[in-house]
Amino acid sequence: MAIDGRRDFAALLDELIDEEAERLSGAGASLNSLDYLSVAEELHSGRINFTDRRVQAEYGQHQKETVEQPKKTRKKQVPPPPPPSTDPQDIARELGLHKSVEPQLLDRLRREFAFRNHPDRVPEHLRANAMTRMQVANMLIDEAKRGAVRPRGAGEARA
Repeated sequence: MAIDGRRDFAALLDELIDEEAERLSGAGASLNSLDYLSVAEELHSGRINFTDRRVQAEYGQHQKETVEQPKKTRKKQVPPPPPPSTDPQDIARELGLHKSVEPQLLDRLRREFAFRNHPDRVPEHLRANAMTRMQVANMLIDEAKRGAVRPRGAGEARA
């Protein structure tokens, strides 16, 4: 392979292909070079012709294949489940706040609830709902903490 600074990249590739063909077959058989200009010339030469009828037939065949194929693989679309409830009573039940809970357990409940319901951990279409659920859960846990840490005698009437 001669090195010449005036050759273009396509000529270099053609030469490499020719050398590889010679090496593999032992003969001087050259692979046809495929460059864009020769393809464009071939298309414009008139030797390759695309009639409207042929294009429509090909298009129609392609349409049949694409329409028939999805029918075979089409699955029953199941509607997505409704988003989880944002009702404070439902969230309190989910947290387990409907029964007496030790104050030390409240932080763990908050972390576990956040792990399951944090907006960053749910699909995008459920993020607003998850944000509301987290706010309600935090409010309920904070109220439970305040109620559990209430000093003795607080709220009792003094005589």
